[in-house]
Amino acid sequence: MNPILAILKEHNVSDEQAKELFQTLTENPMMAMAVIGQLGIPPEKLQQLMGLVMQNPALIKEAVEELGLDFAKVEAAKAQLQK
Repeated sequence: MNPILAILKEHNVSDEQAKELFQTLTENPMMAMAVIGQLGIPPEKLQQLMGLVMQNPALIKEAVEELGLDFAKVEAAKAQLQK
């Protein structure tokens, strides 16, 4: 299992909530931060999660694919943020 999804599951985040999080990430990355805040994950775990993503950004692609979402939308959202 993808380490991002494993941390989410460890904190009782359902598959549906994880899909919602990644869907929000593709549509509005800034809103994704609000969704993450509502999941009730302790700050130290969020820090660990961010560290994982920073060390290996490909984990996001793996998680998106594992959830059956379209990674091209993540790339489009990323490009939109960089404007």
